[in-house]
Amino acid sequence: MRLDKFISKATELSRKDAKKILHASEVTVNDAVVKDSSFQIDELNDEVMWAGEPLSVATGNRYILLYKPAGFECTLKPKEYPIVTELIAVPEVASLRIAGRLDVDTTGALLLSDDGGWLHRVTSPKHHKAKVYQLTLADPMDEAEQTNAIAQIANGILLEGEENKTKPAELTFIDPTHAQLTLTEGKYHQVKRMMAYFGNKVTELHRSNIAELTLEGLEVGECRFLTAEEVASF
Repeated sequence: MRLDKFISKATELSRKDAKKILHASEVTVNDAVVKDSSFQIDELNDEVMWAGEPLSVATGNRYILLYKPAGFECTLKPKEYPIVTELIAVPEVASLRIAGRLDVDTTGALLLSDDGGWLHRVTSPKHHKAKVYQLTLADPMDEAEQTNAIAQIANGILLEGEENKTKPAELTFIDPTHAQLTLTEGKYHQVKRMMAYFGNKVTELHRSNIAELTLEGLEVGECRFLTAEEVASF
């Protein structure tokens, strides 16, 4: 796509005004100043910045990985806290939906897209896409308690208010108060409810992986578009 057309689509500027900011050296492509309005860019992979702010346009469906900070809600309308889409600088951000919400106090990997079918594949337990959580417990668990929890979670447990047991999951302990839990489903507050089943409380929770996706290269609050290969992996 021509650079001036891209700028016009990503902002409210006319093509004429887009050329003006180009000629004024206000636009960079992959950290290099570009003045040529006919310069061809890859709108998915090139980083276009205007006055230090990233620009992007909707080109079909969008697939985004966000490193969610604490203090943001995974909802479409703000309630008590700001919403995660405020962290994502793309046009028509309100059309994005979330795959597998995280609580306000939970951090980590969050996927968003405007492709409903893809979002369903990500969250459906039928597709067995693992989500990995790092958790901190309020009370230390001794070796016997750890062994018991690992075994029960591997077989599934019946949470309060549920008719069916949780799907088999993998729990490993790093030390008496820190553990890793790998799930293939996403019940409401599932990690916290699972540890409450054993009389404990989760004080910190972080989702480090969604299937093969990690947060490598992202700082807290940052996001990136998925590659075509990553999208196809779900």
